[in-house]
Amino acid sequence: MTITTISSRELNQDVTRAKKAAKSGPVFITDRGKPAHVLLSIEEYQRLTKQRRNIADSLAMPGVADIEFEPQRVTLGTRPADFS
Repeated sequence: MTITTISSRELNQDVTRAKKAAKSGPVFITDRGKPAHVLLSIEEYQRLTKQRRNIADSLAMPGVADIEFEPQRVTLGTRPADFS
């Protein structure tokens, strides 16, 4: 993996170069010499974000049905409303 660093000005002048560099690794884009953004290929972005699941995806994954989970029953009482 090759890491490339370019300035915002260089990015504005040559977007094609940055896109080509992103194919072989992340491209750090700097503002006034400090890293401000990262350009990734879509494949790398998907690989990185696939690791984070939301609860619906986690519950739908294979093998979840085999996990024993018996939460305690909660009883909520009701009381009359006070409109005074």
